[in-house]
Amino acid sequence: MTDITKAYQLAQEKYAKIGVDTEAVLQALDQIKISMHVWQGDDVQGFLSDEALSGGISVTGNYPGKATNPEQLRQDLHEAYSLIPGHHKLNLHAIYLDTDEKVDLNEIEPRHFASWVDWAKKEGLGLDFNPTFFSHPMFKDGFTLASPDKEVRDFWIEHGKRSRKIAEYFGRELGEVCVNNFWVPDGYKDNPIDRLTPRKRLAESLDEIFAEKLDENYTLDAVESKLFGLGAEAYTVGSHEFYMGYGLTRDKLICLDAGHFHPTEVISNKLSSLALFSKGVFLHVSRPVRWDSDHVVIMDDELQEIAKELVRNQLLDQAHIGLDFFDATINRVAAWVVGTRNTQKALLKALLEPTDFLKEKELAGDFTARLVWTEELKDFPFADVWNYYCQQHNVPVGLDWYQEVLTYEKEVLAKRGE
Repeated sequence: MTDITKAYQLAQEKYAKIGVDTEAVLQALDQIKISMHVWQGDDVQGFLSDEALSGGISVTGNYPGKATNPEQLRQDLHEAYSLIPGHHKLNLHAIYLDTDEKVDLNEIEPRHFASWVDWAKKEGLGLDFNPTFFSHPMFKDGFTLASPDKEVRDFWIEHGKRSRKIAEYFGRELGEVCVNNFWVPDGYKDNPIDRLTPRKRLAESLDEIFAEKLDENYTLDAVESKLFGLGAEAYTVGSHEFYMGYGLTRDKLICLDAGHFHPTEVISNKLSSLALFSKGVFLHVSRPVRWDSDHVVIMDDELQEIAKELVRNQLLDQAHIGLDFFDATINRVAAWVVGTRNTQKALLKALLEPTDFLKEKELAGDFTARLVWTEELKDFPFADVWNYYCQQHNVPVGLDWYQEVLTYEKEVLAKRGE
């Protein structure tokens, strides 16, 4: 018996005393798939063109070893997944097509992503998708789908339609639903006169994109809001109010990105409200630092609150959990592993709560017990349960995974560009 198993058994006994079955908890955690985002691996560059990032997207840093082609990116992803317990998904953007053809965003087809599907089958992964409405010559004057120029709108509408077909292809080929998330950066840098008309154009464009009904066993559409972005500081067409209204009236998933709101506003407090009225939510778990800076997810208060809301309110079946961060100042594989494992840890901590008991105390008005128990639970040995979970999945425990990343950096990443 390993020391990890011994520690787990002690933790198991302690949790059992408060009515928590750790074996059932680990089985529940095994059912939760995190959609890890491809764009951390190459700083959101993609393989469509060498265009500089635009549309509110910015990545800082020049850490060596960045993936420069699909093969390198898949190699890095494989390394990251090998250090993360459980079975998960990969979130692709349209700019990550894999083809020798000269093809634009309004021309992409499922065959341009066939290699990703083949790889996902081999790796045992599901795929999610995102059309790419940025870093392109047709992103004109800060607008795409809400542009006053019909030619611009038509280009992006066609891109959106084709992206939906690709998402449906992913779902059909892999046997699990592909969430297709729509975010556009449209907006003004300074105060506009007319806030209404661009939103009308955006709604009309989206309606045209979504006009064809696709099989929801294969793909679900999600729409994502944002408070502001680079170049759209004064006005963003796709605000939270816009997309909440659009999602509720068009029966779409509503995407909540942790970094897309006011710095004092959190998405954890929105989940229960949306659960009452929406089709479901798609989460972009991220970490804003003063604004939508997409820092690597850490075990901070908001991450844990998001997990608690999902677990306490039994929303895991309604929620699709994805990640969205990019940091080019650190090892990119390590960034993936840190963010994904932290998201799993937060979910585990939430699952280890005696939720029914705590709700009973609250309903009875025993707020003293509520405070005492939630504070004492912070000292319970969840880490021993986590280490055991990693051991059961044959992935490194504790800092051991980092040693593997350092070896990978030395043997693979450091040799790129030689």
